[in-house]
Amino acid sequence: MSLNSSSSHIEYGSTTFKAVLFSLFLAGFAIFSSLYAIQPMMPILADYFQVSPAQSSFPLSFSTIALAIGLLFTGFISDHFGRKPVMVWSLFSVSLLLLLSAVLPIWPVFLSTRIMIGLAVSGVAAVAMTYIGEEIAEKDIGFAMGLYISGTAIGGMSGRLIAGVLVDFISWQSATLLIGALNLLIAFVFLGLLPNSRHFKAYPIQLHRFKTAFQHSWRDPKLSILFLQGFILMGCFVSIFNYLSYRLLESPFHLSQAWIGLISITYLTGIYSSPRASAWSRKFGRLQVLLGMIIVMLLGLALMLWNSVMAVFMGLLIFTFAFFAAHSTASSWVSVLSLQYRAVGSSLYLFCYYLGSSFLGSSSGWVWEQFGWNGLSIFVGLFLLLGLGLTLRLKEYSTK
Repeated sequence: MSLNSSSSHIEYGSTTFKAVLFSLFLAGFAIFSSLYAIQPMMPILADYFQVSPAQSSFPLSFSTIALAIGLLFTGFISDHFGRKPVMVWSLFSVSLLLLLSAVLPIWPVFLSTRIMIGLAVSGVAAVAMTYIGEEIAEKDIGFAMGLYISGTAIGGMSGRLIAGVLVDFISWQSATLLIGALNLLIAFVFLGLLPNSRHFKAYPIQLHRFKTAFQHSWRDPKLSILFLQGFILMGCFVSIFNYLSYRLLESPFHLSQAWIGLISITYLTGIYSSPRASAWSRKFGRLQVLLGMIIVMLLGLALMLWNSVMAVFMGLLIFTFAFFAAHSTASSWVSVLSLQYRAVGSSLYLFCYYLGSSFLGSSSGWVWEQFGWNGLSIFVGLFLLLGLGLTLRLKEYSTK
């Protein structure tokens, strides 16, 4: 079948394929830079708003729990209104809300804007995966998903890096304004560049279909285990990044905010591992890749226990590399398994993924306050061991 045929799916190497990937790469960059720029600012926010370290995680945790809730509905809403319109609305809303949050630095108002940012981000986070599943040829879905996740990795890294470095020289409000302006520009580029859907079929918004789709997804044992994996993977990842800044500000490190921001370059390993995970899955099987990457995350976590900047940096590199490969593997697996209800399957995976970010990301703050970095490492390690057990349980259901 010709790649130019209106009935064909988009295949690797075509001009349309490149346009889709670049558009979704930019979208992932925009939404995740907006979401995670707040993370390296947490010690500054704690001082500015006079709140505790655990409370300083609320702007991120509230955003991610709102994102998790939004994911339950935005994918379903896009079944009626279309994939591209929902993503365009999301990108413009996120950038404008980010600008608004910078000019209203009152704690309750600030938290409210962060909640709305999380809801708006769900419009891309849920629908982009569905768009890939519908428009990209099945043999190229894993690669396309990996590159999209690379965009989210660069967005998360850039948000942390730009904000972390800038706040050593300008106020956190000014840094937020700059990131919001950049993302507004990206929204306009996305609007003009992303191809319209060719395989989208609109459905009326019907509650019974919503209920049926969710029940079908949760009753699939492979999907339900992958949903729980998303909760564990993201919860552990965010817990480390949330409180590593506090650790590196203290003895024996005493790093500046700019140096802490530069630690975000560890995301570059995720940019490599996300698309590579697809090739590894074809060679070794998704199950083996997921199992191996969780073990590697545990190794990286152990390395970060040393009171050495180099050891922490190398441990974080390893941890981040493995996390993104595991996430790419699990999310593409969900997309392949959720053939009949792909939008809902992707939404449920990401709901659990960001629920883990909110729940574990904030509860680990209490662990950090009470037991320090060693206690936090044990906390995260126990959840990763649970993920390892779930992966072994998945073995009895899975095929390569």
